Amino acid sequence: MSGLILHGRNIVPGVVEGEALVSHEPISGWGGIDPARGVIIERRHELYGVCFTGKILVFPSAKGSSGWSGFFQTTRLSGTAPIGMIVGRISAKSALGAVVTRVPAITDLDADPCSVIATGDWVRLDNSTVEVTKQ
Repeated sequence: MSGLILHGRNIVPGVVEGEALVSHEPISGWGGIDPARGVIIERRHELYGVCFTGKILVFPSAKGSSGWSGFFQTTRLSGTAPIGMIVGRISAKSALGAVVTRVPAITDLDADPCSVIATGDWVRLDNSTVEVTKQ
């Protein structure tokens, strides 16, 4: 198993490690996730029906309205939130979502996280550093 180290900008500080769940498509929080189950329910999404609870969610950006952050806050309150987030391109929606979810989150990495991290890779977020162990 090989490793990779990426550097970026911290959104929410903290240290966490776990299995990556990678979406190559933006995620819609408003109507795109079921916060009670921690599942992506957007029918045309590549991860339709997949649970992100307990994973490090890697995605290019958020889409939809500002309700995105409210839905992700509900995942925190329901205990279904991802344990960390890696966001390729930060927006007000995804930044606010990470903050209200209260999980370590990072953006602006020196490589496209959706291209270099794969679902199932072991990932460690340590403030502005991402360590990836390829599986």
